[in-house]
Amino acid sequence: MYRIFTFLAFALMCSFATFAQKAERNHAEKFEQLGTMLRSPNVYRTASGAPGHLYWQQKADHEIEVELNDDNQSIKGWQKVTYFNNSPDQLTYLWIQLDQNERAADSNTPKMATSSINPRMSMRQLEGIVWHDQDLGYKINAVKTMSGDDIPVTINNTMMRVDLPQPLKAGEKFEFTVDWTFNIHDRMSFIGGRPGYEFFEKDGNYLYTMAEWFPRMAVYSDFEGWQNKEFVGRGEFALTFGDYKVKITVPADHMVGSTGVLQNPEEVLSSTELDRWEQAKKSYDKPVVIRTQAEAERLEKGKSKDKKTWIFHAENVRDFAWTSSRKFIWDAMAVKQGGNDVMAMSYYGKEGNPLWEQYSTRVVAHTLKSYSAKTFDYPYPVAISVEGSNGMEYPMICFNYGRPDEDGTYTDAVKYGMISVIIHEVGHNYFPMIVNSDERQWSWMDEGLNTFMQFMAEQEWDRDYPSRRGPAHKIAPYMASDQRLLEPIMTNSENIIQFGPNAYAKPATALNILRETVMGRELFDYAFKEYSQRWMFKHPTPEDLFRTLEDASGVDLDWFWRGWFFGTDPVDISLESVSWYKLDNRTPAEKKADAKKAFDKEESYISKTYNAKDIEETVLEADPATRDFYNSYNPFTVTPEDEKAYKDFMARLSQQEKDLLNSGLNFYELKFKNVGGLVMPLIIQFNYTDGTSEVDRIPAQIWRLNETEVSKVFAKKKEVKSILLDPYRETADIDESNNYWPRTFAPSRFELFKGAAGVRGASSGDNPMKKAQRK
Repeated sequence: MYRIFTFLAFALMCSFATFAQKAERNHAEKFEQLGTMLRSPNVYRTASGAPGHLYWQQKADHEIEVELNDDNQSIKGWQKVTYFNNSPDQLTYLWIQLDQNERAADSNTPKMATSSINPRMSMRQLEGIVWHDQDLGYKINAVKTMSGDDIPVTINNTMMRVDLPQPLKAGEKFEFTVDWTFNIHDRMSFIGGRPGYEFFEKDGNYLYTMAEWFPRMAVYSDFEGWQNKEFVGRGEFALTFGDYKVKITVPADHMVGSTGVLQNPEEVLSSTELDRWEQAKKSYDKPVVIRTQAEAERLEKGKSKDKKTWIFHAENVRDFAWTSSRKFIWDAMAVKQGGNDVMAMSYYGKEGNPLWEQYSTRVVAHTLKSYSAKTFDYPYPVAISVEGSNGMEYPMICFNYGRPDEDGTYTDAVKYGMISVIIHEVGHNYFPMIVNSDERQWSWMDEGLNTFMQFMAEQEWDRDYPSRRGPAHKIAPYMASDQRLLEPIMTNSENIIQFGPNAYAKPATALNILRETVMGRELFDYAFKEYSQRWMFKHPTPEDLFRTLEDASGVDLDWFWRGWFFGTDPVDISLESVSWYKLDNRTPAEKKADAKKAFDKEESYISKTYNAKDIEETVLEADPATRDFYNSYNPFTVTPEDEKAYKDFMARLSQQEKDLLNSGLNFYELKFKNVGGLVMPLIIQFNYTDGTSEVDRIPAQIWRLNETEVSKVFAKKKEVKSILLDPYRETADIDESNNYWPRTFAPSRFELFKGAAGVRGASSGDNPMKKAQRK
């Protein structure tokens, strides 16, 4: 039912509505600037989000010699560190990370973990409670000056303080050496972790993924001083850029893949492998297999007692990792990046085929192209994917999941899982290996940004790619969680209950919403690229990201950062009611005629009957002189006064107002309620009676004066049949049942799943999620 109102009444109604809205408005400061919630800009970091004119960062160069013992799975190493104090501060000590100590028998990691006894528990769970008594963690044999003098050190769990012989002044450098050993742990055991070894019982060989393998310099920064927070397993790393020269000695039949560029290929590769390597440098469309599966399988059968030393150099990297095994198949191809060629490569055992030979290196190449288009040209000479049955990233090299069954078959879930992990881990070269944020403090700054980039790369790989994170509606179940289980994104890595949704999915979704819904692709892409290029090879903070995206786009986003990054409120906007109005442009005669028709159509009711009888009796009893009045009165007769009022009203209207009056427009007043608390734009789909539809987009700022309830009037030429809020599911609304007018039944996720299973013809006993076709 619609309501007819006059032009004057329409104006009065609008004025009243505005007054009422102001009177009832409720401010929780959702649209106030972040102000003191952010660090103040200074000479090191500007208010625009760019590095300041006095920005500085430290540098640490490394020369390392390391030997892998394949008989007892241990490492011994020696390193020379040249530390450059580029800060304006005088330093009396340095902090070094000893991350292997996180796996030591007396580690704080298991002590900090909560535990409980359940009626049924696995041995792995019990092992985690008992922990272990293995001899793991660093043995720091010596820390010396270049003249051979011992340097006093203090080891505090995973951190080591090096007390300098004399203060290191601004602009000076200090050189020292560290001699160390440690036993490599089985990363497939309950101890887990990113680095370690995997033992293959069938052929008696090991595959080593060597990361966190040398004492690494902690970051000293302008915004935090030393980042010396203990490593307990989750919050990853804050590391210093530098140049590396590394000599890696392994059994002679091992293949080594590493951060950096191989300096002595003639000494460690066969002539056949060298020829294939040269071919790979010219192959841009497909990988060239440099060591084949048959060649690797022959090497698996014997264990060389000889050794080879592989030499690698890497410039301007924040870390260094490598892998070694006689099991490795190796393939590579070239990728154009700006004016340079990058070698995309993969190392994998036979257990990874046929998946890895078919996909891995191609996915590496695709990732470089996709990420570079949105950030900067990949600056390093190589990008490596290693089949390590896990997922972890380091400069130029990463260890990835994705192993088919023993018979070589695999499900779509395994295939897409492998592709996603490779994209994600290779993508980490951009965040945080180059745009070098502090992972120990803000996991989301690399995981969230990288997951967002991963989503776009997945969709470019396959338009129907089953991306797990990125689309707004997929974060809704997490945001609907009990508030006691939620923390803001801006929470320290170690203090998060639901780590994956918080550090990966929610920030990735937020960026996707910024790009698609709030800012638009053109503004967002320009600003995001600006952030990436401003902070290449530097140490950004959240403030630098927030400020740059606003500075480069001209869009005020403080309300968005408040809600999505500093808060835990969900999105739940309800379309509460819809009222339909039309302008009254009828003449007095048309109005009276319509009123008479309406009166005549009314069904008889008791009051109407009595009123008619009362009028008749009054007329009969009245004085004859007044009977004509009663007989002649007709409420549906047009009077001279009616005519005059109409003419006066029309005379006061301008031609533009007359055109509006006669436009035949339909006015729909929509009332919305912010049930969840997180303000968002209103995306409204109007479905018309003629079968067409259109979408109106209202910015989030409509909530500025009242953050709980707002109304909006829409003028439409066509008659509306139904209205749908958030038709493309782009705001992460947790309750879509209140997004409809008229209210309509919306199936639950379980009902959708059940219905989809029925369509596929699954019986009541089938689980369609486990019926993925094997390839």
